[in-house]
Amino acid sequence: MKKLSLYSMTIFSLLLLTSCEAVETIFKAGMWWGIILVVGVVAVILWLFSRGRNS
Repeated sequence: MKKLSLYSMTIFSLLLLTSCEAVETIFKAGMWWGIILVVGVVAVILWLFSRGRNS
């Protein structure tokens, strides 16, 4: 049942969006995930360095 809904949503979005809009949406989502991951990694590194100095 899950596969059927995933396929139907994919087909619906392909019919609804043109190819350029679909690619633009994918790249926007990818850009935001990249920004979030980079900020998260930098925050973890800074936290580890600050934790090491206090010990």
